[in-house]
Amino acid sequence: MAAYTADSSTLLLKKFGGLVLIVLGVLGIAIGFESGSNGCLVAGIIALALGMGLLVLKIIRRNAT
Repeated sequence: MAAYTADSSTLLLKKFGGLVLIVLGVLGIAIGFESGSNGCLVAGIIALALGMGLLVLKIIRRNAT
């Protein structure tokens, strides 16, 4: 188990923010496909990529110790 660190709130924010961005990205992609809107599709892909990036950064930081 990870010990309490001074930046645990930052890690929690990255985890929660990553999950929110992934959900918004999937919804944006679904809405973009359904409505044929390229702007919504691209925004969904970007949000999905950012969310996955935040979760990867959190995992890397957790495994670095």
